[in-house]
Amino acid sequence: MVLRTIEEYYDAVPRPLAAAEDIGPFTLFVSTDPAGWPYYARPRIDWGGAFTVEDVSAIQRRQRDLGMPESFEWVDEVTPGLLPVVRASGLNVELCPLLALPPGTRIAAPSPSSPMRIETLAADSPDLAGAVGAVAAAFANEDTWLPRDTGSWPTRIASGLVIKVGAFDDIGAVGGGSHSPRGTTTELTGIGVIPRARRRGIGAALTAHLTQDALARGVTTIFMSAQDDSVARVYERIGFVRVGTACIATSAP
Repeated sequence: MVLRTIEEYYDAVPRPLAAAEDIGPFTLFVSTDPAGWPYYARPRIDWGGAFTVEDVSAIQRRQRDLGMPESFEWVDEVTPGLLPVVRASGLNVELCPLLALPPGTRIAAPSPSSPMRIETLAADSPDLAGAVGAVAAAFANEDTWLPRDTGSWPTRIASGLVIKVGAFDDIGAVGGGSHSPRGTTTELTGIGVIPRARRRGIGAALTAHLTQDALARGVTTIFMSAQDDSVARVYERIGFVRVGTACIATSAP
């Protein structure tokens, strides 16, 4: 049941900011915001048939024509026949643990071990650029960052399509994360902490803050994908459980 809910969410979440093109067994989401996320192709939610390498190639050609990254995302347990086909097409596939919070679970997140401010950021927050920069630095495994262009973040925050959270110490932003509620389902994404601030419980505190925010908004299904098994264990320790495998396929560099 939870995987079906997640699949419906994955189909719904890009639609306010993207055009959806059904091409064979896939839906290709094409961003309508030049400053927004470029999106990807996913299996059509109503598709019950097989996939071929030519199906994948047709999407790749369309993505190239549009100047988009050659990118596919899906849940292996929902579409189990797709993984070998995508691999046969020559794309690189990253397998990420997919986790969800069981209903009624209380997040057991410890308080950060050093003074820390964690807050939900408004569209016009002066801290937004710092939080965006810190998360980008965290995923680049760097401590040094500069405030980044906030791109479409203010618009998406103001519209309620995304909730952005930042973490700050006495020097400045050290990380952040977000979630994007659609109805009663949301995904926690982009949770990152710069290297100098890791191992202080900040990632867990960010996850707890995002989860509590989602619950306060009436969300009942909260899920996330982890980069790898070691990262997944961090979220499992605070109450999330594995429900599947998220697949992310991209073209070779």
